[in-house]
Amino acid sequence: MNICMVGTGYVGLVTGAGLADLGMDVICVDKDEAKISALSRGVIPIYEPGLEELVGRNERKGRLRFTTNLKEAIESALVIFIAVGTPSRNDGTPDLTFVRQVAGAVAEHMNGYKVVVTKSTVPIGTGKMISDIIRAGNGRFEFSIVSNPEFLREGSAVNDFLQPDRIVIGASDARAIEIMKEIYKPLFLRETPFVITDVASAELIKYASNGFLAVKISFINEIAHLCELMGANVQDVATGMGLDPRIGSRFLLPGPGFGGSCFPKDTSAAAEIARGYGTTFELIEATMRVNERTRAWMIEKIARAAGPLQGKTAAVLGLSFKPETDDIRESPALSVVGGLLRAGAKVRAFDPAAMENTRQIYPDLHYAEDAYDCASGADFVVLATEWNEFRALDLSKLAHAVRTRNMIDLRNVYDPRELRAAGWDYTGVGRP
Repeated sequence: MNICMVGTGYVGLVTGAGLADLGMDVICVDKDEAKISALSRGVIPIYEPGLEELVGRNERKGRLRFTTNLKEAIESALVIFIAVGTPSRNDGTPDLTFVRQVAGAVAEHMNGYKVVVTKSTVPIGTGKMISDIIRAGNGRFEFSIVSNPEFLREGSAVNDFLQPDRIVIGASDARAIEIMKEIYKPLFLRETPFVITDVASAELIKYASNGFLAVKISFINEIAHLCELMGANVQDVATGMGLDPRIGSRFLLPGPGFGGSCFPKDTSAAAEIARGYGTTFELIEATMRVNERTRAWMIEKIARAAGPLQGKTAAVLGLSFKPETDDIRESPALSVVGGLLRAGAKVRAFDPAAMENTRQIYPDLHYAEDAYDCASGADFVVLATEWNEFRALDLSKLAHAVRTRNMIDLRNVYDPRELRAAGWDYTGVGRP
C-alpha cells in the first residue's frame, strides 16, 4: 500500500519509518529541502534511539523515501497522513495553519479516492475542517477522513510505534476503517488492542490521555511538597499509592514538573477547547498552575540548599526535558537554568544530547565535556534530568571537581544516605 507522510518532524519521521517497517511503501514529504536532502543521505535530524537504524533499514529495502514534491506524493498514495506541527498560539489554542495547507494541497492534487489521516494532535472539529476544505476544493473524487492519534514517547518512540499499547482509529465509514486495519495488520496479529470510534472521540482521546498523565505528575509533586512540610517520604507514599491497581505506579515520580512538546501544549489546548464550548476544565487549569508553581519551588529549593545564589557557580546536569532525547521544548531543566541566571548565578552545564539545542537559547553558558568537567569549581551540583550516565557518578571524582560538596537532586536519583556518608550535603524532592 502506498502512503504519503506529510511532515518529517518527530511524529512524521518515526511514523513514516515505522509504517515502512510494517511493509508499507512510504513517501515522506517536507518543504525543507535541506532536511530532505539530509534524510536521503541517512542523516537523522533528531536524537531518538533506534531511529537511524529504522530509517536506514527501510531506505535500503526501498520502502521509504523522502521528497519535497507534495503533488507527486499525494497522487501516488492511497493514504495521506498529516503529521505537521500544531504549535500553540498565545491564547493556548493550536495553530492549524499547516494542517489547512495540507488539506488544500490534497484537494488540489488528489486524483482518485484518498484516505486523509490526521496524525498530528488536533482539537475536536479538525477532521470536519479538513473535510470541508477538501470538499470545497475538489468535488470530483471521494475521500475519507480518519483520526489516528500518536502515542509516541520521546526516547522510546521506535519501540512505542512497533509495540504500541493501542491503535486508535476514528472514522465514519467502513471502507476507511478497513484500509487502516490493513495498514496496522501486523500489530493486530500481535494482539495490539484496536479502538474503533468516531473522529471526534479519537481527537479527544489524545488530549484526555496527556491531560490525565499531566494531572498525575502535578499530583505527586503536590504530595512531595506536602511531604517536605510534614517530614514524610514521597517515595514511600508513591510506592504505597502505586501498588493500588486502580492508580498504578507510572508517572508518580516527583521532580521539577512536566515539559516537552506534548504535555504543556496539550493541557493548554484542552483548557482552551473547554472554554470554547462554554465550560471550564477545572482539573487541567489547576494542573497547569501546579506545574508553574513546581518550577518556582525548584529555584526556592536550590536557594535554600546553596544559600544566596548571586555570584555562585552551579553545575547543572541535564538540559533536555527527559532522558534519551535532545528535545528542550518547555524543559524543566531550562527553567532551572533560567532561574539560576536571574538570581545572579553562573551556570556550567552538561547534557549528553541537548547542548547544541540549548546553545540557541543560552549561547553564553559554559558547556562542559562531561559531568566531572561540568562540576569543576562549582559551588553546588543540580541534577536536573535523569540520564542514565548520571545515575552512577564516581562520587569521589565528583568531590575532587567541586568547590563544595553540595548536591540538589531534583530527580531523586541518589540515596541520601549514600551521599551523606560520602561527605555531601544532599537535597532531594519530597524526602526528609
